[in-house]
Amino acid sequence: MSESGSGSRGDGGSGSGLRERKKRRTYETVSDVAIRLFLEKGFDAVSVAEVAAAAEISKPTLFRYFPAKEDLVLYRIADHEDETARVVAGRAEGESVVGAVRAHFLAGLARRDPVTGLSDHPQVLAFHRLLYGTPSLVARAYGHLERAEAALAEVLGGGLDARVAAGQIVTVRRVLAEENRRRVERGDPLEEVERDAVAAAERVFGRLEGALPLGVG
Repeated sequence: MSESGSGSRGDGGSGSGLRERKKRRTYETVSDVAIRLFLEKGFDAVSVAEVAAAAEISKPTLFRYFPAKEDLVLYRIADHEDETARVVAGRAEGESVVGAVRAHFLAGLARRDPVTGLSDHPQVLAFHRLLYGTPSLVARAYGHLERAEAALAEVLGGGLDARVAAGQIVTVRRVLAEENRRRVERGDPLEEVERDAVAAAERVFGRLEGALPLGVG
């Protein structure tokens, strides 16, 4: 998630920064409360009104923050939506698009970032079961992927070739992470999954680099 402003522009900036921090804390608190209830009782068994009551806010207030019930869960991964676009936009001079994404993904594997699927923390596993085991959440998550592709395509210059390249890159990341998550969920040794995940990332991203449309580098 992005950090709020420092408020270094005087009282107006401080007030704006404070409001932004309070708003972000509300998002985080309500989402955390909702996810806890969903994990305890199941997504479909918990109403929005129940979440609002547990978070000590009104139902209309909750909907101002989260227009759909599914957003209460997907907020947890919202900050990853433009992650690939940011990585590509900030790549070093002379570094290829795929090279930057590959390096970022490998770094995530090294620290066992949950977004790579390589985490066996009980809370992460429980969240993944909730997300991928609830059809309405899976459907809503496709919007997250579409926005990730759109953000990356814009960084790549827009147009058809950029959209094709963005779709390929985002798909490769998703499939690699899903394979890791599936194996971790199955109970495969994490060290073994990590070794295979690194090899797969090197192999698949290497193939992707030669398959991108001309003009996308």
